[in-house]
Amino acid sequence: MSGLRSVPSGDSSPEGTASPDLAGLLRLSARGDEAAFATLYDAMSARVYGLLLRVVRDPAQAEEVTQETFLEIWRTASRFDPSRGSAVAWMLTITHRKGVDRVRSAEAASRRDATYHRETEPVERDVTAEAATASLEAGRVRQALETLTPTQREAVELAYLGGYTHTEVASMLELPLGTAKTRIRDGLIRLRDTMGVGQ
Repeated sequence: MSGLRSVPSGDSSPEGTASPDLAGLLRLSARGDEAAFATLYDAMSARVYGLLLRVVRDPAQAEEVTQETFLEIWRTASRFDPSRGSAVAWMLTITHRKGVDRVRSAEAASRRDATYHRETEPVERDVTAEAATASLEAGRVRQALETLTPTQREAVELAYLGGYTHTEVASMLELPLGTAKTRIRDGLIRLRDTMGVGQ
């Protein structure tokens, strides 16, 4: 695959043109179709960059991670399963994960710089227990997400993992705002019931 183009700063689709078939473009990209992937990149790069900018909060890093994200999409396009959600949600899930990985990597580097001070100060709380609890909670959330319908999971992931507003989720999933809100609300209720929150 040839080098990726720079990230566009504005809307990625010209006024008045029909939205491309992203699922179809992913299928073609999975077969090595570079022209299809270029079209996919043009259609999604501004949206991917925008989400990454919200996650990493640094334009240069967001642009760098955008390129990494599209390389990952190119390499894993064959794994896209339309029965589990839309092409947009699939790509934005990869995007969010890449952004979080970059933030965690930066935080890890910062923690390494402070290791000496941490190790020489007295431990005032049970850090191991807190880390174990956080890990268990993350596992419970992942398991609970699997109990949602694909449409509920897609809406909830965009709203709470992707950080999008209800209006943005409705636009991305091409749904009426009320329908998007209902999917998110129903998904959250099901998550709460599955995890036993408040019981």
